[in-house]
Amino acid sequence: MKSLSVKTFLFCLIFSMIFNFILLFSSDAEEGKIYLSLSDAVKQALENNPRTKAAFFQAEASGSRITQARSGLLPQIYLNETFNRTTNPMWAFGTKLNQENINRSDFDPARLNNPDDINNFITSVTIDWTLFDGGQTWIGLKQAKLENEAALLMMERTREEIIGQTATAYFGLILANEHLDLISKILDTARAHSNMARSRFENGLTVKSDFLRAQVRVSELEQERFSAESNLLIAKAMLCSAMGLSQCNSFETTTRLDVEAGTEEQIDKLVETALTNRKDLRQLLLHESMAEEEVGKSLAGHLPSLHLIGNYEVNSESFSETAENYMVGAVMRLNLFSGQRISGKTKEARALLEKIRAIKHELELGINIQVRQAYHQSESSWKRIKVARESELQAEENLRIIRKRYENGLLTIVNLMDAESALKQSRTNHLKALHDYNISKTQLQLAAGTINDSLQ
Repeated sequence: MKSLSVKTFLFCLIFSMIFNFILLFSSDAEEGKIYLSLSDAVKQALENNPRTKAAFFQAEASGSRITQARSGLLPQIYLNETFNRTTNPMWAFGTKLNQENINRSDFDPARLNNPDDINNFITSVTIDWTLFDGGQTWIGLKQAKLENEAALLMMERTREEIIGQTATAYFGLILANEHLDLISKILDTARAHSNMARSRFENGLTVKSDFLRAQVRVSELEQERFSAESNLLIAKAMLCSAMGLSQCNSFETTTRLDVEAGTEEQIDKLVETALTNRKDLRQLLLHESMAEEEVGKSLAGHLPSLHLIGNYEVNSESFSETAENYMVGAVMRLNLFSGQRISGKTKEARALLEKIRAIKHELELGINIQVRQAYHQSESSWKRIKVARESELQAEENLRIIRKRYENGLLTIVNLMDAESALKQSRTNHLKALHDYNISKTQLQLAAGTINDSLQ
């Protein structure tokens, strides 16, 4: 990634976007449906999400700062072109002297005191080479390399967060789909029961209130379906946004809400893994090293600096005749008094170092909480799945019995609707437990820094 140019990256990105768009959103010729798996959604997000691009260019910028810092070790060479015109007695005489155009008549006091206008074109090449500055340039180069490593780590962490965001949105879309299907099926059943209640009422087998109650139930479920349809559209929009698409075609998810055994790793081991793997924590460790170097860099301001300077100059009045000269030398500079600027900079660097250490400690505490929270939520969701499934089976059996007794005239429509509501709630709880388990599993991998794009 370090050696990849911006143009090459953009070319590969555009080509990959076109290829994956055709591949991911190609429709089935027979059924006219478009399918999207979780791994495909993650791949699309890693290529199109704006945060991926921003992180890449941030890394590119930090890599360029290494070149800038390294330039301080090399001589700085400048080409200068200057023009001046003067009647100043001192500058006029000095200009003629630089042009090597002094005559005897130029020493006439009248001409010395009142010289004619004189033009001078100066073409010069200057060099300034810092041979020693107390190590400040070397420290700056080291800081630039550390910053680049931190930017690359942040790019990796951004990719992990995008994977987690996309997986969360994908599972949310699955839940919205399943919930809409559930409401639609229950609504169909409620309508059938409403028709049955209408028929029994018209035949004098039940009271009008039973028929009206069945119609109210249908209305309630229709409202729930409208809400479920809205939630489905929102969930789809969130997934498209995570994939970096402002608009995307209608598609169907292929990945289901997986059910696997809970993690066998001990929670303390997972916390230890997170403190080792988390890219954002490793990035802060690099920033801590940079801050430590900044303290040394500020202290180096008290040391003398040594510079090699040189100048090669061509003077001419009209470029017809030229005169050349050169100068080389060395400059040693030692700050004897800075008004406490250098000591103030050192104090600032030490304060920022302590700030970064405090932020690092806060992040370590946060990682510990994130891992433990995701772990316990995963365990809780895993247990809820089994209980919710058993409850769903019991509700199905209860509804079967209640429906049979209602058809035989032994129970009222209210008993039947209560059984239907219990089944709907138990199925909703089961779906929610499956969803929460997959989300918490994803969040646990993200918190531990072990998430990757090999999701199915």
